[in-house]
Amino acid sequence: MHAARLALYLLLAVAASLAPLTAAPAGRIFFLDLRGKRIVSANPDGSDLKVVLDGRTNGVDGIAIDLHAGHLFWTNMGKMSVDDGSIERSDLDGQNLTTIVPVGGTFTPKQLKLDQKNGKLYWADREGMRIMRASLDGSHIETLVETAKGDEARRDARNWCVGIALDLDRGQIYWTQKGGDNAGRGTIRRASIEIPKGQDAAHRSDIEILFDGLPEPIDLDLDLGARMMYWTDRGDPPRGNTVNRAPMDPPRGAPQILVSGLHEGIGIALDLGHRRMFFTDLGGSVYSARLDGSGEKVLLTGQGSLTGIAYADLPF
Repeated sequence: MHAARLALYLLLAVAASLAPLTAAPAGRIFFLDLRGKRIVSANPDGSDLKVVLDGRTNGVDGIAIDLHAGHLFWTNMGKMSVDDGSIERSDLDGQNLTTIVPVGGTFTPKQLKLDQKNGKLYWADREGMRIMRASLDGSHIETLVETAKGDEARRDARNWCVGIALDLDRGQIYWTQKGGDNAGRGTIRRASIEIPKGQDAAHRSDIEILFDGLPEPIDLDLDLGARMMYWTDRGDPPRGNTVNRAPMDPPRGAPQILVSGLHEGIGIALDLGHRRMFFTDLGGSVYSARLDGSGEKVLLTGQGSLTGIAYADLPF
């Protein structure tokens, strides 16, 4: 009897000692408020709302998280007609603010993605009509795709690059080209990350148009395991103000509308570990849903004018 009780105590002690190690980390969402000029974080259920950083005056839009280094990166659009975009970085708590890509290093940067393994940032440059990348310290700025050049072309929203996503295993980039307001001329495109030998950013033979005729595709994310791409569309109903998905590879068929009724949908971030997604709109709301669109929840409302969102498993 004594031996059995001792064995039970030992088992409970081992379990208690392992509990902090095996407990799942607490996730956080980070999102950007264009109107309020701030970066905000919250629990995945919308509780524990915190302002990470405010006073951002240059049009915050895209956000990415480097958990390894403990950094947030975000894009600043600047003014549509002026070549004054930039990218900044801070610690996860908003401290140690640093400019990575200086003003004018990019025209109007939008969605941002991180390649931590290779130490690179990738972003879509809207009025710059480019897909770009740089090292995490802002050096080695490159243009990978250039859809057009010049002021006249800049007035044509079909040339605007907005959302971006990475398939690093296959060495591919995905991006959206918005088209005019609810014009039904938006596209989703794909190409190799590296420019083909003997070609340049403006003249690439490997660009595929995966979807066209979309209302206004904005931000983009990928479920590489299921080979599915997800995006927001801020065009008018019934096809716009939605969250959509479609296969990355043929046969693709028509895009599937997962969620509708957004108020100018912008940001999207997948949490593949928990099979859910988070998305935002310019109307000031943060939402969540399962990856199939079921279980939609409004997490927060009245948060300003929201753009990019990111999710990370953080230990707090």
